[in-house]
Amino acid sequence: MQAETERDADPRRAGLIYFIRNLGPGLITGAADDDPSGISTYSVAGTTTGLSTLWLALLTTPMMAVIQGMCARIGLVSGLGLAAMIRKTCPAWLAYTLAAIVIIANTFNVGADIAGMAGSANLVIGIPVIVWVLIFGAVLILSQIFFSYRMLSKVIKYLTIALLAYVVTAFVVHPNWWTVLKHLFVPEIQLNGHWITTVMGVLGTTITPYLFFWQASLVVEEEKLLGRNLSGRRGATEREIRDTHSDVNAGMIYSNLIMFFIIVTTATTLGAHGRHDITSAQDAARALRPLAGNFAYLLFALGMVGTGLLAIPALSGSSAYVVAETFALRTGLDQPIRKARQFYAVILVGMILGILMNLIHVDPIKALFWSAVLNGVAAVPIIVAIVIIANNQSIMGRWKSSLLANIWGWFTVALMGVAAISLFVFWNQQ
Repeated sequence: MQAETERDADPRRAGLIYFIRNLGPGLITGAADDDPSGISTYSVAGTTTGLSTLWLALLTTPMMAVIQGMCARIGLVSGLGLAAMIRKTCPAWLAYTLAAIVIIANTFNVGADIAGMAGSANLVIGIPVIVWVLIFGAVLILSQIFFSYRMLSKVIKYLTIALLAYVVTAFVVHPNWWTVLKHLFVPEIQLNGHWITTVMGVLGTTITPYLFFWQASLVVEEEKLLGRNLSGRRGATEREIRDTHSDVNAGMIYSNLIMFFIIVTTATTLGAHGRHDITSAQDAARALRPLAGNFAYLLFALGMVGTGLLAIPALSGSSAYVVAETFALRTGLDQPIRKARQFYAVILVGMILGILMNLIHVDPIKALFWSAVLNGVAAVPIIVAIVIIANNQSIMGRWKSSLLANIWGWFTVALMGVAAISLFVFWNQQ
C-alpha cells in the first residue's frame, strides 16, 4: 500500500508527456468509433442536413465519456471484461442473446468497413476494389493473429493519427467558422422523417456496443501487460482510476471532434452546393474533388483507409472477447494461438465473413443498415447492464459511479431507447 501511495505521488506521473504516454485503451476505442461506416454516416449527415446535426457532438461527448468510463472502470476494478461481468450478473439467456446480437452486428460492420477501405483505396490507386478487399483482409487477419498485444496496440495507437486527415480537410475547404460555431452551440431540431432518421443514425454509429466490450477488455489487457495478477482482483488505486478516466475522456473528445469536422467539411461544401445524393464517404470524396481540390479529395479518401485499419481490429476483436468471456474460454490478444484457439478462431471467422460479403457483392449500405438496427436493439439493455454493474457495491467498492455519472448514464439509456424505436419508425422516410 505504501508503494502504491509513493507511486501515485511520483512527480513524473504528471504533465503533458505523462498524459501522452498514458493514452491507450481510451484513445484507441474513441478513434475506433470513427470507422469507415461512421465516416459515411457523418458524411451523409453533413451533405443532406447541413450543419443542423452539429450540436450533437456536444451531447454525445459526455454520454460516451461516461459510459466508456464505466466500462473501463469495471475492467480495471474487477480484472474482468464486460462480457464476463454481464455473464456473472445477468440471466444466462440475456447474456447469450446480447452476445449473439453484438457479434452479428460486428460482422456486418466489418464487411461494410472493408468495403469502405477498398473503395477509398481504389479512388487513390485504381487497383480493382476486389483486389483491395483481399489485400486489406489479409493484412488485418495476419496482424491480429500474429502480432503480440504490445505490438498491435502500438500500431493501432499510431493509426489514430490518421483521423487528423479530417481535421486538415475541414480547414482546407475554408468554412464560415462563425456559422459553424452558431450551429454547434444553438441546437436545431427539424421535425421530419429524414432529419430524425439522420440523427438516430449519428447516435447509433457514435454509441455502439462493440466499443463497450473493446474498452473494458483493452483495460484488462493493459493490466496484464504490466504484469499484474488479475485473479480475484478487487479495487484500484486512485491514480489508476484517474489515469484511466483521463485516457477515456481524451479518446471520446477526439472521437467527437472528428465527427464535428467531417460534418463541417461535407455540409459547407457538398451540402452548400446542393449535392444531396451522397450515400457514402466514397461519394463524398469524389464530390469534394471539383469543389475543394485534389488535396481535400486525397485526405478524405486516405483517411478512410487509416480508420479502417484502426477500427476493424476493434470490431473483430470485440466479437472474440464477447465469445470468450461469455463462455469462460481463454481470452486475450496477449495469448499465443495454441492457448486461445477459440478466441482467435472468432477473429478469423468474423474477418472471413466480412471479406466474403464483399466477394459476393453484398450491398455495404444494406450491411450498414442491419448493423445499425442490431446495434440499436442491443445498445439499450447493454447500457442498462453497464450502469447497474458500475453501481454494484460488491463489485466496484469505492469506485462505483457518482451521482452525475448515473444521471448521464440513465439519460443515455433513455435517449438510445428513443433512437432505437425511431430507427424502426422513421428509417428512410423523407
